[in-house]
Amino acid sequence: MAMDPADIEASAFFVKCPPGDGISALQFSTESDLLAASSWNNQATLNMHCFIQVQIYDINFEDRESYIKFAYPHKAPVLCLKWSLDGSQIVSGGADHKGRLYDLESGRLVEFAHHEAPIKSILYADYNLVVTGSWDRTIRYWDLRVPGPIGTLCLSERVYTMDACRSSLVVGTADNKVHQIDTMVPDTIIKTMDSPLNHQMRRIRCFREGDGFAMSSIEGRVAIEYTEQIDQAKSFTFKCHRIENQIYAVNDLDFHPSEQGVLLTAGSDGTIIIWNKDKRQKLKAYSRVDGHISCAAYNRDGIAFAYAVSYDWSKGYKFATDTNKIYIHEMELFE
Repeated sequence: MAMDPADIEASAFFVKCPPGDGISALQFSTESDLLAASSWNNQATLNMHCFIQVQIYDINFEDRESYIKFAYPHKAPVLCLKWSLDGSQIVSGGADHKGRLYDLESGRLVEFAHHEAPIKSILYADYNLVVTGSWDRTIRYWDLRVPGPIGTLCLSERVYTMDACRSSLVVGTADNKVHQIDTMVPDTIIKTMDSPLNHQMRRIRCFREGDGFAMSSIEGRVAIEYTEQIDQAKSFTFKCHRIENQIYAVNDLDFHPSEQGVLLTAGSDGTIIIWNKDKRQKLKAYSRVDGHISCAAYNRDGIAFAYAVSYDWSKGYKFATDTNKIYIHEMELFE
């Protein structure tokens, strides 16, 4: 039986002063109600001779208000960001080939990473260990206490997406390969497999249990992949974000922080859908918004999620729009 979509705007409020250009990533802090957003922003701000491309919003759920609390620039579009494990810092990577670290307490901005091509993905593998994945076909490891990379691992193609849980690092590359790495042995690829999806991958998110990952593609499809040999029979793929004969990219994925197996998908069709991967069940579908949803993320306790309505370039420059908005959807108890 078809599921009637829930009105996503009924319980949502608008984040003030969104980025002025394509929104590439959203992430809530795990320690507060701060929301970080990265973008392709090319609008110079007043009193600053630079571009602001990472903005950090303080979200007040009680009053349904928001304001920019921190912001910092890159020299080119920002493609990725990640909060530190304790919520005190943010790292980001961009088309300027650089990785930057912003310390919230001191306001200190440090350029700590560099590649030969844009940095497409960035994450914390530990409190002081940052991993960057680049279109130069490498991932690099950075100990924030010392200058320069502490390791480099060459891959088969450009890094499109990666994620980590515990000591497991999963990297997706442009040749539709998935590489599994143990960060305790960072210079060695444990396993390389063909992507379970036939078309270009968009996002990888590791299971919070650490025993597998979800992957999305431009073909309106998601794969649920278990990495342990004993569990691989449980792996499967499913179709989503399709309207009749139209197929849309699944731009982002996020697992609920406390509800096991609950997965959010966000698509170019302008919808967000909630699934339970363990039960292979669609839990909730939301109404379509006017535009692409480029990224989405749960907040720290899973009572809300943020989503960006922003052009994702899936139809080329001729269809580009200047709509860039961020919304916070507060979830009802039954969600």
